[in-house]
Amino acid sequence: MTELDLKAWPYKEAEKIIEKMANTKSARKHDFVLFETGFGPSGLPHIGTFAEVARTTWVRNAYENMTGEKTKIFTFSDDMDGLRAVPDNIPNGELLIPHLGKPLCEIPDPFGEEESFSAHMNARLRGFLDQFGFDYDFKSSKDQYRGGHFNEGLIRILQKYEEVRNVVLPTLGQKRGSEADRSSWSPFMPVCSQCGKVYTTRVVDVHPETNELTYACDQGFEYKGNAVPACGNTERMLVTDGRVKVGWKVDWALRWFVFGVDYEMYGKDLIESAALSSKIVRILGGKPPAGMFYEMFLDENGEKISKSRGNGLEVDEWLKYGPLESLSWFIYQNPVKARKLFFEVIPKSVDDYLGDRERFGTEEEAERVNNPVFFLAQPDIRAGKKVEFTSGISYSMLLNLVNVLNTDDHEIIWNYVRRYAPDAEKDETIDAMIDRAITYYTDFVAPTKEYAEPTDEMLPALAQLLAFLKSYEGNSAEDIQNLRGGQRKWPETRCLVCCDVPHAAWARARPPSGDLHSALWRQGDDRADRIQSRLSPLIHF
Repeated sequence: MTELDLKAWPYKEAEKIIEKMANTKSARKHDFVLFETGFGPSGLPHIGTFAEVARTTWVRNAYENMTGEKTKIFTFSDDMDGLRAVPDNIPNGELLIPHLGKPLCEIPDPFGEEESFSAHMNARLRGFLDQFGFDYDFKSSKDQYRGGHFNEGLIRILQKYEEVRNVVLPTLGQKRGSEADRSSWSPFMPVCSQCGKVYTTRVVDVHPETNELTYACDQGFEYKGNAVPACGNTERMLVTDGRVKVGWKVDWALRWFVFGVDYEMYGKDLIESAALSSKIVRILGGKPPAGMFYEMFLDENGEKISKSRGNGLEVDEWLKYGPLESLSWFIYQNPVKARKLFFEVIPKSVDDYLGDRERFGTEEEAERVNNPVFFLAQPDIRAGKKVEFTSGISYSMLLNLVNVLNTDDHEIIWNYVRRYAPDAEKDETIDAMIDRAITYYTDFVAPTKEYAEPTDEMLPALAQLLAFLKSYEGNSAEDIQNLRGGQRKWPETRCLVCCDVPHAAWARARPPSGDLHSALWRQGDDRADRIQSRLSPLIHF
């Protein structure tokens, strides 16, 4: 593969790792190349979680294909982080208020399913990633701290305490203009042994000669009028085995140092944090990973998507209208460019994905390796499965068909698809697309349709059409078209009978009942009665 012209962005990222590996072979901590992604378990996994793991996986696949070396992905959950506020989308939020300030792994599960709040979120994360077939090793902050895996890094931070502070202090803001608020910052966040809180403690002194620090639990705070008290405990204790955690400005550096991370990507809003962590990991004696920043998703108005504002589009919402691969295709495109993510982009993304699948089936290897499908379908490709798409049926075609036929009947749509592409039933992709096209039409297209009732001048032509459909035994689309061009001129105005109803009737291939309501009318309001009443003198129903 190295002799091919590898243009796709995952290869460019993989080249960064190859360069890094060439410079760090003598300092390797393991015999595989390590990729990392992070998750904050104070909220549910979302489309950003999916995007980061998917993009990291594509870079991992590119690296493996280029080098043949072993790789792993660590998906890290910071469940030792404290809870400062109750998330809006959590049930029984009032049960969490007495536990504010504690690590997420020590807070009861408000869903009542797991041993803790973070255990629930971690289970949701693993289920979320497993659902989409990601290959990863899960790591939790609680297990790494309390299991002693971070001890080496924590002791190193203690030994380099002032050097780390000197790097971080210039990046901090000040509260109420007090220099003391900034100068008292510490990379360590002790967990109070008395009240169990992490957000109410502060470091008073450090003792690197014994791997200890002294802290005071005296930093109470408020949440929506509720006091979150500090217990007043003061204690000298070791920094190892989960007694402390590090703050977010040092967290990345700790993981990079201890795990020996080789690659990690991050959002544009964390560029400065990545640069800071790179400095800190060098102080600790490690090497920063290769990586890239990705742009954030925007809503339809071009504003940054925010979970709290609810202006985003979630994975489950996308999957209601488009296949997972189409979401992956959307996420794959130019990650350093901000892109609007809203419902209207789904149909085009599905068609563009199917188009790349069609091209994949006809391309030579030199072109295939740069096709997005090469990355989206990598597990199937490695398993020797067929991934190309050859039916010629597009999502927009199905949407137009549902629109014209004005039907939510799956089999009616299939009847038309079979006429156009007799071999289409061999591709299960189309069957799922029909259901999603019907759902998209029902949710987004049908509610926007507006019809005018037929005028008196239209009634004779409509009566002629209805009479014809009632008695017609044939199977010719030309007969219908000839009737439209015959004695009576069909009205150009879009009305609720002549535009959709005849197509629906024709699609049903002359249903057994000639009743206007059961065979031709699907709107469910009293306009059908009015139209039938006006047509009655002209045709017998």
